[in-house]
Amino acid sequence: MADERGAATAELVLATPLLLLLIMSIAQFALWMHASHVAQAAASQALSATRVQGGTAARGQNAADQILQQLGRGPLRDPHVTVIRSPERASVHVEGAVIQVLPFLTLMADGDAAGPVERFRSGAQP
Repeated sequence: MADERGAATAELVLATPLLLLLIMSIAQFALWMHASHVAQAAASQALSATRVQGGTAARGQNAADQILQQLGRGPLRDPHVTVIRSPERASVHVEGAVIQVLPFLTLMADGDAAGPVERFRSGAQP
């Protein structure tokens, strides 16, 4: 029995950092998921403002900026929004860095939305 003294301490020294790394990894994954949802919400709102009749890319940019100010102050850092509107289609891409919990891991989150531009036609047009 005397030769087993300190065995629990050695196990604890090895197990505790691994357990902390596992917990921090789970937290990092959760922040990445949340940041991805924020980016997708901003892209969807920007697309809604861009694709309506009379909408513009600038309106979509403003809508994305507004939602990012409300939702993006937490996990999504330095978001960048790209809004493209053509006569037929509109698309939005939002990307940004995820706040870091693990110092050696840099993750990016992004959201995309695309759809046709609304056009009202008379009943005679196909």
